[in-house]
Amino acid sequence: MERTGRRTAVLAALTAAALFAAPAVASAAPAPSTIDVSDTSVSAGGTFTVTEQLYNPTDFTVTGAKAAVYTKEKPITELVDLVSCAGTIGCDQYLSSYRGGVGDLGAGESRTVTFTFRVKEDVTGGEFTLQHQFAGDNYAFSVEDGPAITITPAAKADVKVALTATPRVGLVARVDYVITVSNSGPATATGVRVTANAGSGRTVTSATGCTRSGATANCAIGTLAPGASATAKFTSEGGVFAWGAFTATAQRAASAPADPVAANDTASKKCTAYTGLFVTC
Repeated sequence: MERTGRRTAVLAALTAAALFAAPAVASAAPAPSTIDVSDTSVSAGGTFTVTEQLYNPTDFTVTGAKAAVYTKEKPITELVDLVSCAGTIGCDQYLSSYRGGVGDLGAGESRTVTFTFRVKEDVTGGEFTLQHQFAGDNYAFSVEDGPAITITPAAKADVKVALTATPRVGLVARVDYVITVSNSGPATATGVRVTANAGSGRTVTSATGCTRSGATANCAIGTLAPGASATAKFTSEGGVFAWGAFTATAQRAASAPADPVAANDTASKKCTAYTGLFVTC
């Protein structure tokens, strides 16, 4: 009777252990395609990388395997240019995607492709969902959503140049010029520099805010906040025997960030000398 009781107790313990034992969990196979992005916030003109991992979960070889990258809201080819891709036999644009080929991919094999993209300068900005796909010549898996990236428009500062001319009475056909440089924004302009040329047969004899050499003046304006303006001045002379028309010009030579309007970067003034005694502008 005692032996039977011990046997019953052992069976009960084994049954309880079996009931409360943790169930075995089968490890999940990797997805056919996954991606990681180096930066989820990029400015127009900036670069970022997308790393796509391919895995073949089938029991056959996928021929001509390719990593494909899309964006959901609009074609990725309208947003970014392809700079390079590592880990591929070749990469290029295909319709509304960029693709990197890795050759044939056998059952259970994997490959990694890293794309480098540059955001186009004229992109207006917004949030865009990256999509990815493992595509092959004989089989293609579905397109999957990946992380979203936010593109911010490139900063721009519209620098305008104006030029006024005032002739002076004297013997050398003197003309005083004022260069007015303004920033219409929307961003602050830095490193603003303007070059001026007094025209044929003229010599810059003095300048304020500029360095001079022969008929030219180089004017460092510096930084202009949106809505701000600054001036620089120079004087040119043509000599006692000056005669005929001459045109002075002033032109934006440098500024940052990009200037979106080139048409207002240059200004000019035409004057006419009738000997050094009389000049009209």
